[in-house]
Amino acid sequence: MIRVTQWFRYPRKGVAQVPVVSSPLLRPRDADALRFELRRTASQAQLPVVFAGEVRDDNLHLSEFFGTRTNKLAGVVVPPRAGLGGRVLSEGRPVTVADYGRSSSITHHFDRPVLGEGLRSIVAVPVTVGGMARAVLYGAARECGPLGERAVNAFVQTAARLANEIAVRDEVDRRMAMLAHRGPGDPDPVATTHVREVHAELRTLAQETGDEDLQRRLRSLSERLAAALAGADGVRPEVTLSPRETDVLSYVALGCSNPEIARRLSVGPETVKSYLRSAMSKLDVHSRYEAVVAARRSGLLP
Repeated sequence: MIRVTQWFRYPRKGVAQVPVVSSPLLRPRDADALRFELRRTASQAQLPVVFAGEVRDDNLHLSEFFGTRTNKLAGVVVPPRAGLGGRVLSEGRPVTVADYGRSSSITHHFDRPVLGEGLRSIVAVPVTVGGMARAVLYGAARECGPLGERAVNAFVQTAARLANEIAVRDEVDRRMAMLAHRGPGDPDPVATTHVREVHAELRTLAQETGDEDLQRRLRSLSERLAAALAGADGVRPEVTLSPRETDVLSYVALGCSNPEIARRLSVGPETVKSYLRSAMSKLDVHSRYEAVVAARRSGLLP
C-alpha cells in the first residue's frame, strides 16, 4: 500500500484526513499495480527505459525499473521541486525534457544517477488521486530529442488508469473504516441503512475495478455483509442471483429509480430493467420491492 493515513475529498466539506488501516486481506499492494502498468506501458510507448515510484511523506521513492543497465536510480528519493520528478510533484502535470543534462527547466540534483544511466530524453507523468500525486511514471530514451506524442500519450493514459484503480481502493478502505467505526449508540435503523449503502457501493466498486482479485474480494465482502445482517451468515442462499442482478437490487433497496441505478452502474435504463426482471423471476415475485424483501429473506441483500 502507498500509505496508511490517506486524504479523502468529501462533498461540500473540502478535504479531510481520515486514518484508514487497510486490511491486508482486502487491498492488494499498490506497488504491484504500478509494476504491472509500467510493464505494459513499456511496450506501448516503445521507449527503452521506463521506471516509476510511489509518493510517501510528500517525497517520491523510485522503486520500479525496466530497461535500466545500472542500479544508480534504485532507491533514489525525490523531494518536491527537485529534478524532473520533483517538478512534476509540485506542478501536478506531465513534464518532458529533450536533453536532461542541459535542460534549464529543472534543477540538477540527480544528474549523477540519471546521466550515469545514460538517460537524455525523458517524460515524467504524475498519478494524481484527489488532487494529490500518489506516484510518478517515467519513460526515457538514451538519445537527445523530443519524445513522440505516442509515447507521451501512453504514459498519460497509464497514469489515468492507475489513478482510477487507486481511487477505487481508497474508497473501499474508507467505506470499510466507516463501517468499522460506527458509534455503538447509533440506532438500528440508521445503522442498517448505512450498511445497505456500503453494500451497494461495494458492489459498484467491484464492477469498476480492473483488478479481478480485488473484484472477487469486494463481492465476497458484500455477500458477507448481506448474510450477517440477515442472520444467515454461513447459510447457502436458496436462490442464486448474478452479480449484476444483485447490483441492481442493492440500489432498488436504497430507493433508487431505474435511471439513477443506470447512472450509478454505467449501464442503460433498459439494461437495468432486464436485470430486474430476471431477478424478480428467480425470486418468484411480481414487483421490485417484493424482490428486495425476498432477496433480504434469502440473505442476498442486507
